[in-house]
Amino acid sequence: MADDKTKSFFRFHLPHQHLSSAFGDDWFAQKAEMFARFFGTPVFLIIQTIIVAFWMVINFIGLVHFDEYPFILLNLAFSLQAAYAAPLILLAQTRQSDRDKAHAEADAQHREDLAQASDERQALAADQTRLILEMLKQNTDLTETIKSLSVRVEALTKDVHAKIMT
Repeated sequence: MADDKTKSFFRFHLPHQHLSSAFGDDWFAQKAEMFARFFGTPVFLIIQTIIVAFWMVINFIGLVHFDEYPFILLNLAFSLQAAYAAPLILLAQTRQSDRDKAHAEADAQHREDLAQASDERQALAADQTRLILEMLKQNTDLTETIKSLSVRVEALTKDVHAKIMT
């Protein structure tokens, strides 16, 4: 039953299921998008700050001497990170844009279907109102006919009683 509810909820998205991202929906594209989304989180920024601070501290105090000031290796690491981050972020934005477009089209179709259903309900209500008015007119005509027949029967009954009495 829950599956039927889900299908009916996403019925306007079904025409867009055939669409795939420009970068595909394979394992790499999904992982790249997850990684690109992780770049913008506070967790990533905090971890990166801790790593850079640790890197600088251990090189400043002389515990290791693999990247002394001016931290050329650290600069290379940032350049490498930027070289991969920019395309991954663009990948994530493109995939999100594709999803947003599909959702917008589905929402527009949903609104169009709602408007059409509303127009159909209004037409049905107008038709039912017309039928009700027609039935009321027929009922009024029948009531008037019954009244005139009742008056006639009453008059005939009085005539018959008058003739019997005389």
